[in-house]
Amino acid sequence: MKLYILFTVICLSVYASLAEIYFEERFKDDSWEKNWIYSKHPGKEFGKFVRSAGKFFHDEEEDKGIQTSEDARFYALSTKFKPFGTEGKDLVIQFTVKHEQNIDCGGGYVKVFDCSLTPEDMHGESPYRLMFGPDICGPGTKKVHVILNHNDKNHLINKDIRCKDDEYTHAYTLIIHPDNTYQVLIDNEEVQKGDLESDWDILPPKKIKDPNASKPEDWDDRPTIPDPDDKKPEDWDKPEHIPDPAATKPDDWDDEMDGEWEPPMIDNPDYKGEWKPKQIDNPAYKGAWVHPEIDNPEYSPVPDLYKQKEICAIGFDLWQVKSGTIFDNVMITDNVEAAKDALKNLKAKQEGEKKAKEAKDKEEAEAAKTEENNNAADEEDDEDADEDHEPQVEENHDEL
Repeated sequence: MKLYILFTVICLSVYASLAEIYFEERFKDDSWEKNWIYSKHPGKEFGKFVRSAGKFFHDEEEDKGIQTSEDARFYALSTKFKPFGTEGKDLVIQFTVKHEQNIDCGGGYVKVFDCSLTPEDMHGESPYRLMFGPDICGPGTKKVHVILNHNDKNHLINKDIRCKDDEYTHAYTLIIHPDNTYQVLIDNEEVQKGDLESDWDILPPKKIKDPNASKPEDWDDRPTIPDPDDKKPEDWDKPEHIPDPAATKPDDWDDEMDGEWEPPMIDNPDYKGEWKPKQIDNPAYKGAWVHPEIDNPEYSPVPDLYKQKEICAIGFDLWQVKSGTIFDNVMITDNVEAAKDALKNLKAKQEGEKKAKEAKDKEEAEAAKTEENNNAADEEDDEDADEDHEPQVEENHDEL
């Protein structure tokens, strides 16, 4: 047992020594402006990021990230780093997002690129290796995008992953394992997992419907049939509408002038609708016909579907109607534990933000109330002043 424990510790130590953090950005100072490059792609009105902790925070200096600062703008900012591949390794993409503006429509995701990216020309059509993160637009779109590129084609995940839509900081983590499985975490808690082949339509399906098979002509897939012995009652047929028996011809009705009077029609209370025989179990029912499948000749397994040959850039390529989103704690690594450890203070940060926002909301409400009272007092003073300055009218009484 002791040898097993010792072996496990040695293996973990070796893994930790080989694991690597390829990129990390916490926006600790203004040096980010030298390392990150704004796109100058023509035809877009780009917004600027500013380093800020926002309007409410846990630790102002520690919580500073880069914040979108202009409404109704595209944002295109990226940075490059030493290239790496993921063969035989985990790939972890992680960052935090704080939509403190209570975002109504806008992206909060990142794009990861190979070395072909030209940061100064990054735009919406620039090829990327993967796209990951939250996207919100109205009540209908509140999702986490996980888009993977394979053979120069982008593939969307076929599962729905709901993102957070409040005003506090949340961490988004994507882990792609070398066994072709993946995990999506929000705030270090798993919200989705699966395998790449099943959850993306990257490869052709393993099975297809047999093109030479068809449902037999005598295949009866009706669970029930009309009862052949059921007969329509003799008194069934009744008109849907009948003349109103309570109606009478108006006294001033002139047949020569107005035509022959006819009572208005009303719904017939005895009308039963179209008669149909009752249904009985079909004795010839064989069940739903299932189209047989065959192996897809176009399918070929890809054992290393997870593998990225080259990654060396990450960027924000977004549109936001209402600005104010703060991005921070960006990490790309093959060390799952390092990514998890980077978020060890997240809960304390979230609690601090909530307390700060509550205090700020209370302060703003009190200030608004004070201003309202002051305005009301000013209006009363103005009314009193108007009365004090009202001109006096002298009354002249003529002597009788």
